[in-house]
Amino acid sequence: MLSPMELVFVTREGCGLCEKAERALWTLGVPYVRRDVDRDPELFARYTFRVPVLLWGEEVLLEGAFGEKELAERMAALLGGRE
Repeated sequence: MLSPMELVFVTREGCGLCEKAERALWTLGVPYVRRDVDRDPELFARYTFRVPVLLWGEEVLLEGAFGEKELAERMAALLGGRE
């Protein structure tokens, strides 16, 4: 199982797509660490116009508009590959 520190949700205040994606994370009970792209220079340099972004280490799992369906499919594929 993934630990909460393995998934990073890159977001920004006032982002409607980010709010939708974060609701999907909450609804599916996916543990994550939330990081604001505008408060982290390294993330800002990489993901300024790409939020929301869900990272697992350096790998981008999902970005842009995603909801429960896309998140569930991606998590199932990720977890299926680790078990």
